[in-house]
Amino acid sequence: MSGRQGGKLKPLKNKKKKPQELDEEDQAFKQKQREEQAKLKALRAKAGGKGPLLGGGIKKSGKK
Repeated sequence: MSGRQGGKLKPLKNKKKKPQELDEEDQAFKQKQREEQAKLKALRAKAGGKGPLLGGGIKKSGKK
């Protein structure tokens, strides 16, 4: 085998960032986002259980 390396080299890993201190405004904003996500998730689950909103629609007959 030769001394060459084939393929791409792996990038160096960066250090993990420490969580930043959040002030009261940021905490309130994050809490509001979590509540909105929970509401949307509940609405999706509620809407997903039902069938189509309209029962009819345009039906084509086999005749021309």
